[in-house]
Amino acid sequence: MEIGQLNAKDTLFCKKTTLNCAGRLVLLQQPTVMGILNSTPDSFYAGSRLQGTDQALAQAEKMLKEGATFLDVGGYSTRPGAPEVSEQEELNRVVPIIEALSKAFPEALLSIDTFRARVAEEAVRHGAHIINDVSGGTLDEGMFPTAGRLQVPYILMHMRGTPQNMASQNHYEQGLLEEITSFLAQRVAALRAAGVKDILLDPGFGFAKNVDQNYQLLRRLKELELFELPLLVGLSRKSMTYKPLHVGPEEALTGTIVANTLALLNGADILRVHDVKEAVHTIEIVKKMLTA
Repeated sequence: MEIGQLNAKDTLFCKKTTLNCAGRLVLLQQPTVMGILNSTPDSFYAGSRLQGTDQALAQAEKMLKEGATFLDVGGYSTRPGAPEVSEQEELNRVVPIIEALSKAFPEALLSIDTFRARVAEEAVRHGAHIINDVSGGTLDEGMFPTAGRLQVPYILMHMRGTPQNMASQNHYEQGLLEEITSFLAQRVAALRAAGVKDILLDPGFGFAKNVDQNYQLLRRLKELELFELPLLVGLSRKSMTYKPLHVGPEEALTGTIVANTLALLNGADILRVHDVKEAVHTIEIVKKMLTA
């Protein structure tokens, strides 16, 4: 099965790359969308909080109809200062949802948003296709070997510290992009040594970065193309999209659309979002401008 096939003229818009998701060939020849499914009671954006499997299934159906290619399921809030969640509680939150999604939408590509190897393994066993690790393997030394053994695509994100203390770890002595690039290079090498074949990069907007640093990163995002790996960005309704406007996350859709547009112009391959329809429309408009 191939996902994301384009006409020849559209290849000017994006990188040619593939992912192997449980034997399914996923073509990232144009930017695509990952919808966020938060099975948490305290995610920073209240509109994304799902209460139970039925609500998750309804939201997933809506996102897939609106054009999402991936669905990202998380059970541990990683907003700055978020409280600790036990491994068992995280498992209880995500595994039933992934199992239900896998049965209800067998064509959907499911991602597990976790930094714990055991949660990742159980999620894959119950139907997840991709591991999305906000810690880049720094919070569980078993994550890279697990990803290599499972042979699933792995999203490598840059973060410092933990969700509880990352906000205080935003001093970059050697320069923001320089240190992010160095971190990603070291972790990519470690992933490949562990046998992981499909790696995606996420520069980690909002993780150990203040608002100004997030915009510096967005402006220089294209520099990460040196890795020649698919680039995922998660800007949706984060503080960088609403603090400059003096509003809150509930009013951050306009800022998110603008930020996603800039990310696409700077090489983003996957937009991780709460609002799928708007992200799909953003991709179509940018594509039209670049291929007209």
